[in-house]
Amino acid sequence: MYKGMDVVSALQFSRSDVELLIQVAEDLRRAVERGERLDIARGRVMFTAFFEPSTRTRLSFQFAMVKLGGSVVDLGPEEVSSMAKGETPEDTLRTVDSYGPDLVVVRHREPGFAKKAAEICKAPVINAGDGYNEHPTQALLDVYTIWRVFGRVDGVKVGMMGDLRYGRTISSLSYTLSNFRDVEIYFISPKELSPREEVLKVLDQRRVKYELYEKPDDVMEKLDVLYVTRLQKERMKPEDYERLKGSYIITYDYLKKFSRIPIILHPLPRVWELTTDVDVLPQAMYFEQAKNGLYTRMALIKLILGL
Repeated sequence: MYKGMDVVSALQFSRSDVELLIQVAEDLRRAVERGERLDIARGRVMFTAFFEPSTRTRLSFQFAMVKLGGSVVDLGPEEVSSMAKGETPEDTLRTVDSYGPDLVVVRHREPGFAKKAAEICKAPVINAGDGYNEHPTQALLDVYTIWRVFGRVDGVKVGMMGDLRYGRTISSLSYTLSNFRDVEIYFISPKELSPREEVLKVLDQRRVKYELYEKPDDVMEKLDVLYVTRLQKERMKPEDYERLKGSYIITYDYLKKFSRIPIILHPLPRVWELTTDVDVLPQAMYFEQAKNGLYTRMALIKLILGL
């Protein structure tokens, strides 16, 4: 299913697709941890075009390709490209695609831009985030992290907390989890930031159990996973951000009052919603989660390129 495909939405993945990716990610992880030098992508070139800021996604994709033995060409910041002169992202992609990359990874603030990029480029395109819409590879690494902790995804109870309306990781993670049996999702947010209707519609169609809460206290001890997200300041009106800022803050002292603490995940970057004193807890898995992004993306590149 993967070879030569564009990855635009998490809705493209079936359960077997996710399980195959996990298997390949584990194989690659063991090879890297043994110190093997992989050379399976020799001669292949990946182009990364991030029209919106990124640290983990951009760098983990680039590290992934290099660790597979391939090469990376990065667009770089807007001020050093012809976008500073007014060139559109679409024309940038048309030009670079003519140079013959083997794979294109693109991020853009416009919802639906990844689909547009896939229509422009002959090379396979991977969506590294398109506005508030989706972030499918983040969802894959999130599910991989859950699998590594519990040895399964079936039956997990996941609380998603924070900005569930504009946070693109929420939609993609919900779609990916919906492939597994007996998963329960607990959405925790102010009413103004509850999940978008199209996300809930998919969960309804797939008969996934979910509930909406405004207070994490009401559900915390039911959870296997608490997935914390920041408020998407860049997608909100300033007055709404200031009003909702601080709605939920997860601290060490807050978590310690519960008899059972779930594992804590966060797509990062964090701002104020998850304090650094939580880092000492064994349940704090967000930096391991970021590390898992390397192996997930190595596996995805390998499968798409048919290596």
